[in-house]
Amino acid sequence: MQLVESGGGSVQAGGSLRLSCAASRYTSSNYCRGWFRQAPGKEREGVAIIASGGGTAYGESVQGRFTISEDNAKNTLYLQMNSLTPADTAMYYCAAGPVEACSSRSWLSGLRFGAWGPGTPVPVSS
Repeated sequence: MQLVESGGGSVQAGGSLRLSCAASRYTSSNYCRGWFRQAPGKEREGVAIIASGGGTAYGESVQGRFTISEDNAKNTLYLQMNSLTPADTAMYYCAAGPVEACSSRSWLSGLRFGAWGPGTPVPVSS
């Protein structure tokens, strides 16, 4: 499986962006898909996940501002980001893994996700 993100780019504080993640194929009907980010000099941070069945979860810093969704017919994962702030500046990655990767709060580490995209940058200016 190959994942490729798109939609990143410069945006001013208060603005919005929608990231997309196209997958070459998904091999399982039981899955966990998610978005992560990493800012320069910081550890990777879990942003949002969506599991087969539709359940979602969000990191505390983006709760209420970001929305994860998917279009299975297009094998595409989305992240709608609203009310962006400079603190959201990071490289954003999409990832996929077994449904167990979505269990509990361990998803935040990203360690159980086996497939990753190359990332798309999101610089937010004040």
